[in-house]
Parts: sequence; structure tokens; C-alpha cells
Amino acid sequence: MASRKEELQSPIETIYFGGGTPSILHASVIDAMIQAVYKNYTIVSDPEITLEANPDDITRTKADEWKSMGVNRFSIGIQSFSDQHLQWMNRAHSGLQSLQCIEIIRNAGFDNFSIDLIYGTPGQSIHDWQQDLEQAIDLQIPHLSCYALTVEQETPLYHLIKKGAKEKVSTEIQAEAFQLLVSITKAAKYRHYEISNFALPGMESKHNSAYWHGKPYLGFGPSAHSFSDRVRSWNISNNIQYLQSIESNHRNAEMERLTEMDLLNEYIMTHLRLDVGISAEAIKGRWGTDQVQRIESKMVGYEQLEKVVKTTEGWKLTDNGKFFADGIAADLFWV
Repeated sequence: MASRKEELQSPIETIYFGGGTPSILHASVIDAMIQAVYKNYTIVSDPEITLEANPDDITRTKADEWKSMGVNRFSIGIQSFSDQHLQWMNRAHSGLQSLQCIEIIRNAGFDNFSIDLIYGTPGQSIHDWQQDLEQAIDLQIPHLSCYALTVEQETPLYHLIKKGAKEKVSTEIQAEAFQLLVSITKAAKYRHYEISNFALPGMESKHNSAYWHGKPYLGFGPSAHSFSDRVRSWNISNNIQYLQSIESNHRNAEMERLTEMDLLNEYIMTHLRLDVGISAEAIKGRWGTDQVQRIESKMVGYEQLEKVVKTTEGWKLTDNGKFFADGIAADLFWV
């Protein structure tokens, strides 16, 4: 951290431990990293400090330790409250442990946390998904991150499905599950502020919002990404080589400088996923009137299909259009 402190001059507003299972680390390791950030960077008075955790890693003792060192938010990988679906996902925890960990962190004084839920897994009915959502609503979870199961090529799940050992994922059921998700969270007064993220008033993730709004950030650890002044970089993925680079005080990373085309496309991709949508004025101010007109001409068709609605600022997705966000964004890209 000391070797990179010149890369980020603005005060740090959020610290996030994730991209793995940081909750398995000894509390002293988490504490040492937080202290290193405070030692080498300027920190705002009340930063959001989030720790990703698995339900089975959370105990009252650990929760108290994390709280004492400054952690004030959790992102918990619950995935489902159903033992059947957790077993299908090969998760180590049970539905009961999912409930218990929420009680533990609340009793330890944490009121800011998020849970991950996955929908569209083979064998999960719409009724099953509704039960997961209703359980989360009943518990008044302040923030939900809900993701449709995706099957990446060459993963174990991909090969199991290809062999017929696992059921195929149904995009039709996933679309229905997404619409149910939008409906239930809206009725429960959650703000659907990003395609996959829902928050009770004032409980939006400051850290993830910073990504989506293009703020600079530094990533530490193998494969961690950073972004600042239109330069994106990512650390080497090999653990041993990463440690060697630290010992030699030479960062082993790849970098790319984003072009104006890249930056516009990223703006479209991220802001179309947000409830604020994309701003015609922002596009005009940075990329010119021609780009606004190009995007506007493409938006006409999506407006007719009721997938996009025109706003006073620009355009945003309708509830019907949100499930097609990636495809619509790709069509709007500057190529």
C-alpha cells in the first residue's frame, strides 16, 4: 500500500474486503490492512468499510472483533434460505445458518449489511424464489444483491450440464423470476437503484456506487483491478508472483489507457443499469452532440417496445427493459 499511495490523491470514502472469502482471515489480518490504509492514505471521517463474509464464518466473537476495528458493513453470501438449493450450489452453510448469521450481526450492533441471493437455478421454482424473497423482506434486510445464475463456459457446472448430469438453465424462468423480484421489492419500498441491487432508503452501497459512477479506486491482491485518470490496471493473478512483486517493490500488473470511445461505452453500460439512467447533457458535454443524436436515434425503437423511457435528463430502462440491459447497452455502444 505504501508503494502506491501516490496513485490516489483524493480522500478515501470506502474500503472493501472482497473478491474471495476475507471472513476466513484472522481478525488481526483484517485489522492490519485497515491500519495500513489509514497510515498511507487520507480517509474521510466516516468511511464505509465492508467485509464480504460467508454465513458459516460469522460468529458473535468475530463480529465483535470486526466491529472494534472499524468494519461497519457486511456483504453476506447467503444465496438462498433453502437447504435444497444451497446443496445444489454446493454451499457449506445451511438455511438455518443464514438466519443465525443475520441475528448475530444485528445483536453485535450492525444495521448496515447486504445479502446476496441467486435465482434461476435449475430446480428452483418461481414459488421457491418467492419464498426466498419474502424471507428477506420479512427480515427487513437493508440491501439485497440478486443475481441470475450464469453458466460460464469450461466451468465444472458447464460440463455437468453438457453431459446431462445437471439441468439446463431456463432463461424464460429467469426472466419471470426477475419480474417477480422487481415487483416484490417495489412493494416493500426498496429502491431498485441498479439492475441487481435493491436498497431500503439510505442503505445503498457507497462502494459499488463509486464504481458505477466512474470514481477512481485502488485494488490490492492477486487479480485486483484499479482505475484512475482513464487508466485501468489489474494485478498479476499468480499468488507467488504477486508476493514476489511486493517483496521487490515492483508492481506486476497489466494496464490499458481507455480511449474516449471506451469511456463513453463504459458510461452507457454502467448508467443504463442505474435507476438514474443516462444523461443526454453529460454525453453532450464530454462526447458531443453527434453522440447524443446517434444514441437518440437508437432509443426510438426501444421506446416503442417500452423497454426504455425518455426522461427530462435522458433515458432510463423500464422494468420490462431491465432484463435486457446488456443487449440494449451493446446496441448503443460507439463502435
